[in-house]
Amino acid sequence: MAIVHESMLNSVEIPDVSITDYVLRYADEKPDAPAMIEGPSGRVVTFGELKRKIASLAGGLQAQGFGVGDTLALLAPNMPEYAIVFHGVARAGGTVTTVNPVYNPDEIRHQLHDSGATVIVAVADAVPNALAGAEGTEVDAVYSIGDAEGVDSFEALLGDPIEQVPVDAADQVVVLPYSSGTTGLPKGVMLTHRNLVANLVQSGSALSYVEGDTALAALPFFHIYGMQVLMNGVLAEGCAVVTMPRFDLPQALGLIGEHNVTYFYAVPPMVLALAKHPVVDEFDLSSIKVIFSGAAPLGGDLSDEAAARVGCEVTQGYGMTELSPITHATIPGQSKPGSVGITMANTRVRIVNEVGEDQGLDSEGELWIQGPQVMKGYLNNDVATAETIDSDMWLHTGDVARIDSDGHVYIVDRVKELIKYKGFQVPPAELEALLLTHPAVADAAVIGVEDVEAGELPKAFIVLKPGAEATSTDIMDFANSQVSSYKKVRLLDFIDEIPKSASGKILRRFLRDQENAG
Repeated sequence: MAIVHESMLNSVEIPDVSITDYVLRYADEKPDAPAMIEGPSGRVVTFGELKRKIASLAGGLQAQGFGVGDTLALLAPNMPEYAIVFHGVARAGGTVTTVNPVYNPDEIRHQLHDSGATVIVAVADAVPNALAGAEGTEVDAVYSIGDAEGVDSFEALLGDPIEQVPVDAADQVVVLPYSSGTTGLPKGVMLTHRNLVANLVQSGSALSYVEGDTALAALPFFHIYGMQVLMNGVLAEGCAVVTMPRFDLPQALGLIGEHNVTYFYAVPPMVLALAKHPVVDEFDLSSIKVIFSGAAPLGGDLSDEAAARVGCEVTQGYGMTELSPITHATIPGQSKPGSVGITMANTRVRIVNEVGEDQGLDSEGELWIQGPQVMKGYLNNDVATAETIDSDMWLHTGDVARIDSDGHVYIVDRVKELIKYKGFQVPPAELEALLLTHPAVADAAVIGVEDVEAGELPKAFIVLKPGAEATSTDIMDFANSQVSSYKKVRLLDFIDEIPKSASGKILRRFLRDQENAG
């Protein structure tokens, strides 16, 4: 019989509305209040302006024949236009697939082809790669944010404003971020309007705001953490978001003081910098009320050190792209060292051991999740969906966890193979497939090795072909020239044989044990 750990929080009502209507729910009450502030330039977009431009873009897209069933690919760093395009598409009834703007053409092409995107909006610097990546796909129009040679500005799409196109919130996929899930190559995660709205409502007990709160958006909006927790979550509370196109510690610290930032959302390497980097002492961080860390585990000692130095509470949470993303977070004032917090409202948890037996309190097993934030599934991949979500709609996270008598959850290990480099997912299978195309490589395996600053570094183990000659630099340069910066192989060893199971599966735990022993 299943042992289900229910949330200790009261259930919340999930409104049956589009994500855009929910995010803009306070826009009419405070049209002149700042919604988004572009950090580097200081440019302000008010809630009134944001709502008008979203409605105008939606109308323009509709006039072009774009609507329900159509997908637009968005390639941009954090900036006010990100929310305008994202929600303009959503209001028009379409789907956004969020693409890392530093992807190379091959990476872009994979996502465009798989998502079926027909329109691209890209920041000017990403337009050349977007155009190259669009070759051979269904894309028939490319627009730029800013001036770019050979393409129109996305503002050419602005038209007569429209209201929200009617959608089935529970079924209509509004965003397709790409995730490697528990293993393998990136897959399109189908998240509905209801998934996103539900998770914003569910997270309210942990991420609660008051009038005048401001959040720093140093985490990318194309990633589910930045998209939902920062962009959508903060705007939905009528608060301001200060955007940064990329994380730069001195710039971030300066923006905190300049805009009286109260919420700083981070990943563990950022918390490490706040705890230890000498430049922190040069800035006034007294406005910060909460530092919230996610995307990878944060150690209790590091959390305490950062909290003491900055003078605020440091909390953490847990989630996945496939979970919209939050399932666990720390209630303010109730943090425990190493805990990712308690189960969010309307969410149920099971802890299941390797032979499928449910576990009670303080016992370890794989974390299973059930709730309205669970994705609809993986696009074009029923097999991967069935491997992740069972027939009773329990999502198997691939993370090993335990839960204590206070309802706090601790992530203690993982069975999934993803490497977390500075909070970004690096799928070993993708790098292995690439390494195997090198003419000197007979076999390859990639694991993550612990690193204080990055969390984990991708390390390759290579078996050379008989008689072949190649240096580690040769092979790393070959692979790293074909992937984005965060996916690069950072370490490489040559070995005689890759350990594998009888079925041919790479036994990464043996490589990890070997690495730790060394």
